[in-house]
Amino acid sequence: MAEQQEILDLDINGEQLERRRKLLPWWIKTFAWIFMIMGAIAPLGLILGFMNLSFKLSLLGLETHNPLSITGIILIAIFSLKGMASFGLWTEKDWGIKLAQTDAIIGILICCYTMLNFTGNTFGLNFRLELILLIPYLYKLQNIKKDWEKAPRG
Repeated sequence: MAEQQEILDLDINGEQLERRRKLLPWWIKTFAWIFMIMGAIAPLGLILGFMNLSFKLSLLGLETHNPLSITGIILIAIFSLKGMASFGLWTEKDWGIKLAQTDAIIGILICCYTMLNFTGNTFGLNFRLELILLIPYLYKLQNIKKDWEKAPRG
């Protein structure tokens, strides 16, 4: 059986293919675990909201104390999306890399939106630190996409 697995892990030239998870750097693996846990907890936020309990939700510059507000529902959806993308990467799913790229693009767009501060007649710009990780994250996903698609799943 192990010999058969080794044959399946070879490409056309007979070279050993890397498993998908090995394509991910340590920092993506670390954040994948964090967001898988947060994504699993996200539905609990809705349940607590229906029980009239409030708590602080904050990510990408969006912030609320009410999980049933529009911002709260958007944040719970973002945590769920990040959890699903992380799960897809960690479990080496075919769709994992595409969903992670979508997650990164949505995160970058939300950060850019929340960086702009329009109050009355004034304009401000608040730099979001999340961009320091989101841009390299998207770049790394773009770089490993072809290898991900041809690498065997674990």
